[in-house]
Amino acid sequence: MKKIAYLLFVGILMAMTVHAQERSAETPVISFQESSVDFGNITQGDKVQHVFKFENTGKTPLIISNVAATCGCTVPAWPKEPIAPGQGGEIKVSFNSAGKMGKQNSVVRIYSNASEPIEKVSLISNVLPKGTR
Repeated sequence: MKKIAYLLFVGILMAMTVHAQERSAETPVISFQESSVDFGNITQGDKVQHVFKFENTGKTPLIISNVAATCGCTVPAWPKEPIAPGQGGEIKVSFNSAGKMGKQNSVVRIYSNASEPIEKVSLISNVLPKGTR
């Protein structure tokens, strides 16, 4: 009896694993060309921006539900419409260094229906005082 229960348990576990693998193979996949950019030294008050390009390398449409920055100094803009498989898109991120000093790593989180539901990109810089550059 114990052997039958064990075999039944293993069978159910294997079926669940196969189902999860099949499901993940059908989900969108967001593939960024790069996940960070380093601007090096910038002067306090400078505004820098970068466009992070990506492609949906999955098999179903990618829907970005939200993009959030770690502080108000970083502002993202992203496509609101679904991205079809094989198609690309852009997330534009702007960083305002006013009131900042030293090494900065502005992280932006991308929330979507992709196989990895939260992706991150970042803008890196070293903010120097005005007049030192």
